[in-house]
Amino acid sequence: GPINKGKTSFLVSGRRTYADLIAKPFIKTQNGADKPKFHFYDLNFKVQHKLSESHRLYLSSYVGSDVFQFDERGEFFSDKGGSNWGNIISSLRWNWEINPKLFMNTTGIFSDYEIDIFAESTQVNDIQNPEPETFSAKYTSGIQDIGLKVDLDYIPNTDHFIKTGASIIRHKYNPGVIALNEINISEILDTILGQEATFSTEIDMYVEDDIKLGAFSANVGIHASFFLAENKNYGSLQPRLGMNYRLNDRWSVKGSFATMTQYINLLTSESLSLPTDLWVPSTENILPQQSWQAAIGAATTISETYEFSAEAYYKTMDNVVSYREGANFFVNLNESWEDKLVQGNGEAYGLELFLQRKRGKLTGWVGYTLSWNNRQFDEINDGKTFPFRYDRRHDFSIVGVYNYTDNITFSANWAYGTGSAVSLGTLNIPTDFEVFSDRFNPNSPSFSLINGVESPVEKNNYRMSSFHRLDLSVSFHKKKKKYERTWVIGLYNAYGNKNPYFILSEGVFSEWRPDGTREYLGQRFREISLLRFVPSVSYNFKF
Repeated sequence: GPINKGKTSFLVSGRRTYADLIAKPFIKTQNGADKPKFHFYDLNFKVQHKLSESHRLYLSSYVGSDVFQFDERGEFFSDKGGSNWGNIISSLRWNWEINPKLFMNTTGIFSDYEIDIFAESTQVNDIQNPEPETFSAKYTSGIQDIGLKVDLDYIPNTDHFIKTGASIIRHKYNPGVIALNEINISEILDTILGQEATFSTEIDMYVEDDIKLGAFSANVGIHASFFLAENKNYGSLQPRLGMNYRLNDRWSVKGSFATMTQYINLLTSESLSLPTDLWVPSTENILPQQSWQAAIGAATTISETYEFSAEAYYKTMDNVVSYREGANFFVNLNESWEDKLVQGNGEAYGLELFLQRKRGKLTGWVGYTLSWNNRQFDEINDGKTFPFRYDRRHDFSIVGVYNYTDNITFSANWAYGTGSAVSLGTLNIPTDFEVFSDRFNPNSPSFSLINGVESPVEKNNYRMSSFHRLDLSVSFHKKKKKYERTWVIGLYNAYGNKNPYFILSEGVFSEWRPDGTREYLGQRFREISLLRFVPSVSYNFKF
């Protein structure tokens, strides 16, 4: 709405997921365990002020957070864990129309990302001495940016659209602080471990031109970047080229090539637990990631109703980062985060197909992607190539919208994706047994937990279950005298598929045989899913 009509206006929006509130009464827990928490919220705020016909100011802010926590309890143990992460983003932009052909945007930006990972456990190891052992750990990490950028748009004529600009960003990294608390029979540990924040400065400059020459169009550009770290400086020149040629009224072909350099590295946990992201800078020991990507494709208009396109791509990546074998957030706490990483190579390639129906009472599209995403590190998996965590062989989507009448619309969306690649131990060498109850005896076959040493396995040797779901909705529209309203009734994951979010290891188990010997049953793993099906009702109106 307006603050000063014709000059100043504002926009505020907010939302929070409600699935956890609806599901809470139906979630069953054992032994007094807390019910899982899973929700997100975000808030947006924007103010626009017209200084004059040629000058405008925009102030924007965003705050958002995701929360996931779980609680597992048994007769002799309890485990809690979870992850909370969120962003704060603000920008102040000045838009100046220098003349009808030249525009300038000057923007100041601030962002703050933080992730908290925590784990708590209590365990009774000896029923003769029921005093529990406890352990808790919390990991906090984040990245904060302050920057300034200037962008110029120049349109000399209808066949050229030139863009150029520069930016400078100051990065502050918090590589991680860990708070530990442990109480067992022999000792008490209560400490905080962490490393000092590090800083870097990133400078970027670019120029590009959208060119039209009859049936041929192209985007030609070059991007220069500089990264000033505490002990090392880097620079890079990255050309980009995209082309499109219309063969006739029905067919067009396109191709592109781009090189890229990335100085801030996204480190993704590849363990079975919650997916976690950690941002770390390039340093004297960690080289910038570099890549080049080429793509080629074609599109055709089959008729006035249908369009079809196909595109193939190939991408190589150098100096990608990963944890060393066995390293993670909570291992070797006094060790520098740089010493936990290794760098290697990667490649991604695939084929994307897309068919769209644009006219008629039934509209929608079908999309399919066949892709590979691999990594190779000399220090991991004996140097052999393995599928990356987010390697997804098949990705399939069908979307349909049926206008039954002018006032009633049905829609459906079905999505399918190959499960994430994970590393599961297939062999465990037992070292001793933890017997928790008199139930465990040679005459009463049952399960007992075994302590053991896991043997090396192929990296990402298993796949989580495939992801698939069907969403349905029906909308009822009606035009009133002064406004238009819509009721929407929907069902998310209509057939209630248990799509996995992460995997829990339940340990290594054995079973007593009647003859008094033990049979090793191996490790057990359980996939954890968050949402089955979620009904929704919404009311929208426009005026």
